[in-house]
Amino acid sequence: MTDGTGGTERLPGRERRRFEGISSRAYEHPTDRSALVALRKLSGFDTAVKALSGLLPERSMRLLFLSDSVRVSDQQFAHLNAMLRDACYILDLEKIPPMYVTQDPKPNAMCVGMDEPIIVLTTGLVELLDEEEMRAVVGHEVGHALSGHAVYRTILLFLSNLAFKVAWIPLGNVAVMALVTALREWFRKSELSADRAGLLVGQDLQASMRGLMKLAGGNHLHEMNVDAFLAQAEEYEAGGDLRDSVLKIMNVLPRSHPFTTVRAAELKKWEASRDYQRIMDGHYPKRADDKDTSVRESFKESANHYSESVRNSKDPLMGFVRDLAGGVGDVGGRLRDTFTGRGASGGQDGTNGRANGSDGKDGPGSAER
Repeated sequence: MTDGTGGTERLPGRERRRFEGISSRAYEHPTDRSALVALRKLSGFDTAVKALSGLLPERSMRLLFLSDSVRVSDQQFAHLNAMLRDACYILDLEKIPPMYVTQDPKPNAMCVGMDEPIIVLTTGLVELLDEEEMRAVVGHEVGHALSGHAVYRTILLFLSNLAFKVAWIPLGNVAVMALVTALREWFRKSELSADRAGLLVGQDLQASMRGLMKLAGGNHLHEMNVDAFLAQAEEYEAGGDLRDSVLKIMNVLPRSHPFTTVRAAELKKWEASRDYQRIMDGHYPKRADDKDTSVRESFKESANHYSESVRNSKDPLMGFVRDLAGGVGDVGGRLRDTFTGRGASGGQDGTNGRANGSDGKDGPGSAER
């Protein structure tokens, strides 16, 4: 393993499992994985990306970080440099990407770049997290690099800026924003993938949970509780009615990251899964087999994931979708009752009961969920 500067190999500071030759497919969220597999198989895509890179201000961005941030090395932020080497060693990423610390009180980290990825941490993040929490974050960003997310993130940043510049052109902004919205949806799933990579690097679920809680509530761990934090995610998913479901969608559309409580719940669920245990036992897809991956199977896995999500979701909108798929009668009445909060009354007023069942009894459309 080299860092491009002639540096010697550094091993992890404590005993952790290494995943030699691991493919990013091992930890990628099904939706993220299907998109990436398709892009990797798409003939001429690499050429198109390289052509597009000439339009992106990547060189300017690299010069900006080099001139106005601190490059992590053995001489500067040495402890972060050790974590970076550690993460690359565990995920078997041969070339270590450059990492910078930039002055910004807002906790944040990103991995960007078209030709070669670079990792950027803000001072707000460095000051907020302890060593094991930061290890998970560095692993998160190395996971982005291994998956190739940096390319698409750079395109997303470019298109977001372009949307503002073409806002005055009729329909120009609409077309660009449609693409930005689709990219954001994909990128939110890629963040869940990178969270998994961070867990594989840190191999400490509690540290990952603490880091996410700090991103939500600051450096006040003595005032926070993991179980209560995860309960918020449960309440967020299941609470409210269809109006709240629509508001959830509107709230998340402009974001590049899922909400923090949702990320924590998703990561805990994955850590408890058979997929995670198989990786820890040494059974995982290898990078050498990426070229043989089936696009069809990847999209099938993604479709199955969405189907399962709809089946298991406690969100009112997803429940309504399930009911539609199950052929529930009186769709208009059910939608009206859900929006007006009358659904809980079932057929108690008699009128609603007759709408749902000819004998005045509660029909299937009035059952509480």
